[in-house]
Amino acid sequence: MTGAPATATSGTGVPGGSTAAGAAGTPRIWNIANILTMIRLVLVPGFIALMLVAGGHDPAWRSVAWAAFTVAMITDLFDGHLARTYNLVTDFGKIADPIADKAIMGAALCCLSALGDLPWWVTGVILGRELGITLLRFVVIRYGVIPASRGGKLKTLAQGVAVGMYVLALTGWLASARFWVMAVAVALTVATGLDYVRQAIVLRREGIAARRAVVLDEARTRDLGTGDRVEAAVRGTAPREVAGQGEGADSRDEAVSRDEAAAGAGEASRDVAASGATAATEEAVRGATAADDGAAPGAGRDQGDAAGGSAAPRGRRSQA
Repeated sequence: MTGAPATATSGTGVPGGSTAAGAAGTPRIWNIANILTMIRLVLVPGFIALMLVAGGHDPAWRSVAWAAFTVAMITDLFDGHLARTYNLVTDFGKIADPIADKAIMGAALCCLSALGDLPWWVTGVILGRELGITLLRFVVIRYGVIPASRGGKLKTLAQGVAVGMYVLALTGWLASARFWVMAVAVALTVATGLDYVRQAIVLRREGIAARRAVVLDEARTRDLGTGDRVEAAVRGTAPREVAGQGEGADSRDEAVSRDEAAAGAGEASRDVAASGATAATEEAVRGATAADDGAAPGAGRDQGDAAGGSAAPRGRRSQA
């Protein structure tokens, strides 16, 4: 990657003959931020050699070692700032930057403890905290990212100043002052480490609770109506596809219900019609039977009267 952010140019190269970094704007590996990180990595073996020259107690060589350590710490401050400001963040930088930080600090602490200038327990506390927090970040990465706190940045600054003062061959009150600076650095190391552990526990608990809530909401939306599913989807408590499936299922259920209702209505109409036809048939049969028996209330009497009326005259004619 280049040392400056790539510009969107069409067919035009940037100074030095390098072209813009990809159509999608993805930064390349060779950029200024990653170069500073690699310089810090290269300085680690050089710093160790300078610390151990002439038995490790030559003030001149210790001054040169301090200069190398200071350059490494300065690059640590600038590479992250440049990467974030100019969009130069890469996967290589995400991995190499913390490795370079731990490598230069660990090398300085181990050299100082090996030379007898710093107790080993101080080195163990600082390195144990750094490695432990790094592993903790990877453990809880599935639930989220633990952000760098202001206390963590203050801890890094205190460690750099304290270790730098121990690298130099100081005498007098400066030699006494570096003890207290290192004490402050150790205290911040422990305090920020405990705070990161607390954040990791809270992050894991919240992540587990959020996943459980999603599972429960998905299970609950299967038993809700269409309106409730839509409302749940709007609230973000249920996936949209779940709500969509619920709506489709409810639509199919409503269509089936309508079809069943229509079929029931048709059957009821046919039953009513059949019942009416049967009643009419039975009424007709009863009417015919009543006519035969002379019991018809209307038609039978009329026919009887008519018959009687015609019979009477015949009787009188016979008598006449």
